[in-house]
Amino acid sequence: MSTYGAGPLPSRREFLRQSAGLLSAAALVRAVEIKSRAAESNTLRIALIGCGGRGSGAVAQALSTAGPTELWAVADFFPERARALVEQLRPRFGDRIRVTPERVFGGLRGYRGAMDSLEPGNVVILATPPAFRPIHFEYAVQRGLHVFLEKSFAVDAPGIRRVLRAGEEAARKGLKVATGLMSRHYLPLEEAMARVHEGALGELVTLYAYRMHGPVGLGPRPANMSELAWQIANYSGFTWLNGSFFVDWLIHNIDVCCWAKRSWPVSVQGMGGRQVRREPDQLYDHYMAEYTFADGTRMVVQGRHMSRCWDFFGVVLHGTSGCAVLGEGQPNPMLFRGHQPTADRVLWRYRGEPCDPYQREMDLFFEAIRQDRPYNEVERSAKSNLTAIMGRMACESGQRITWEEAMASTRELAPGLDQLRDEDDPPVKADPQGRYPIAMPGSTEVL
Repeated sequence: MSTYGAGPLPSRREFLRQSAGLLSAAALVRAVEIKSRAAESNTLRIALIGCGGRGSGAVAQALSTAGPTELWAVADFFPERARALVEQLRPRFGDRIRVTPERVFGGLRGYRGAMDSLEPGNVVILATPPAFRPIHFEYAVQRGLHVFLEKSFAVDAPGIRRVLRAGEEAARKGLKVATGLMSRHYLPLEEAMARVHEGALGELVTLYAYRMHGPVGLGPRPANMSELAWQIANYSGFTWLNGSFFVDWLIHNIDVCCWAKRSWPVSVQGMGGRQVRREPDQLYDHYMAEYTFADGTRMVVQGRHMSRCWDFFGVVLHGTSGCAVLGEGQPNPMLFRGHQPTADRVLWRYRGEPCDPYQREMDLFFEAIRQDRPYNEVERSAKSNLTAIMGRMACESGQRITWEEAMASTRELAPGLDQLRDEDDPPVKADPQGRYPIAMPGSTEVL
């Protein structure tokens, strides 16, 4: 066991009251329109934006939910990847793959074509690199589509604020929004967390989130591939695209810790750097961030991707009377008496049916759409994302960052991203020696 969603002019007050009523009525009309259009057919059409590994998994899970579904359109920066995925899905899903050559879209504007091919009340899955998520989410809500947002949801605070605003608009329109923090829908973890919240471990004192494993590699750049295309293909190595290893890879277990605390931290300080990496990218190879909650308790988050080092992927909670090992990377969550997670101290372990959290999160989302139940996971997910972002900000700057400072930050990792074209240079470029800018604690500004 390891240890570790006509007449007199009105007064100003009356004008505001009437205006609010008109806005509410307009929102209601939009919601009824979306619902009635969806009810014209039981079949939910799906557009997939981003046809990489996670996008391909998410669309297969969407097509496996209860009730008729069909894949209607696909988009990816690389259209050949979108076409390949369509053919890969045909043997399994047959005539439910309704994508025609005219509904395969490429490039940075492909998302619009795919979403425009859907009627309001249908579904879009957003699974591109996280930098584009706020842009795509805003357009999906504008189009009246139910949305599945894969994590991460933004790479910086301005992006988080856009996501929060779009989430509020989705709620006003009656749109359902699910987010890709699938651990929240993993039955073993749900049951374990219920016991934690009931006090099985006493009062939580410290929380630890880990993602420690081997190196994250980038593919070589083909001679005929543009710099922008190569960076998008290798988005994990570029902070403007993925928000950093700390954000995009540790967000799940950061979310699990915040779930356990039922709150978000008020400040964070940390450190990180490149100790062994020599590859041309922006990646740190190690991070450590110490967060403080309002009650003074701490959460420590560690990330490392190095060869031949101690590996652990999970969350460790310590309370006044016990501990737990759970979270992403721990399929069998356990609670223990005391602070030694050994077999003879097991307090609770899951005894229920197997659960696929990726399928269950999609099942719940589509069920909410079909039953027209409120379903919007945006606020809590965006706040967990901001928690990760403020950790990255602290590690890269060497400064203590408060929640208020992080949320108010106006610094964008890729300014003008909405106007970026396929033929443009990327926002981040290498110097004459082929080296990309690396954040330097003590020098890098993040606010």
